[in-house]
Amino acid sequence: MHYLVVHFDVPQIDPESWRLRVGGAVEHPLELSLSDLHRRPRRTVPVTLECAGNGRARLDPRPVSMPWDTGGFGTAEWTGTPLAPILQEAGIPSQAVDVLFTGADRGIQGGLEQDYARSLAVADAMEDTLLLAYEMDGRPLPPQHGYPLRLLVPGWYGMASVKWLTSIDVLTEPAHAFQNESAYRYSQAADDAGEPVTRMRVRALMVPPGIPDFASRRRLMDAGPTMLRGRAWSGHGPVQRVEVAIDGHWADAHVEPAPAEHAWQEFSFAWVATPGSHTVGCRATDAAGTVQPLEAPWTFQGMGNNAVQEIEVEVRGEG
Repeated sequence: MHYLVVHFDVPQIDPESWRLRVGGAVEHPLELSLSDLHRRPRRTVPVTLECAGNGRARLDPRPVSMPWDTGGFGTAEWTGTPLAPILQEAGIPSQAVDVLFTGADRGIQGGLEQDYARSLAVADAMEDTLLLAYEMDGRPLPPQHGYPLRLLVPGWYGMASVKWLTSIDVLTEPAHAFQNESAYRYSQAADDAGEPVTRMRVRALMVPPGIPDFASRRRLMDAGPTMLRGRAWSGHGPVQRVEVAIDGHWADAHVEPAPAEHAWQEFSFAWVATPGSHTVGCRATDAAGTVQPLEAPWTFQGMGNNAVQEIEVEVRGEG
């Protein structure tokens, strides 16, 4: 059930001949097989990933790109080896500024033929949380999720976690990667550079109660006690508070502790539903004190829409 974005094609890779090359300005270039990576220290962590375009279809006017509603997120247990020790072993010179991660998927975007590639500043690439992941939920990565190896950047939107990873290059000049400089920007127009998309904005999403109407997606449920449930997360620290609104009246939900530093948190709220039409909403506040907005700012690429979720519910019967 984990969401999926594939920019170009899912590449067919032979795991026996595949190698990860670590090069560029490093002091000791490395070439690592999948077996080499499996022999290194192993770590398993639950991590929530979200597409930076999640919620794009709710913006007006709707930006032209993948028309996500609010289903572009998911959590899995990822297993791999930490990236930082490999970079340390390769040797990063003091003048290094960026680390470029390149995948095996190739295509055309913005009129440019390219391999999908993203860069991180050296300090971000050296964070202890980053993994070179080769398993997802206890099994080898599925082909569509980056087999045989992907980068995992916890706390960042999913575009940073490059799949089908083939090379890591340490650079002494800015990378000028298309996926950093042209795609994934908080911009207001095609010619506006905007700000880069990085960490996930604070967000809560609720499991819609009841059953849906096919055409409108409006929910239908019976009157009486019901438990509203959902998940909340942020790339800027744990979620400290989730509130649920019934027809604009906000009250605190119960929030469970996070199972890991960068995994979503469950929340629940008891509601005694009365007959009639209701609007149900939820919003989260993270450790940085950031609260979800009622309306997210519009952007040209439709990035980072973390506006408060609202669900129209028709309650039938007697309470």
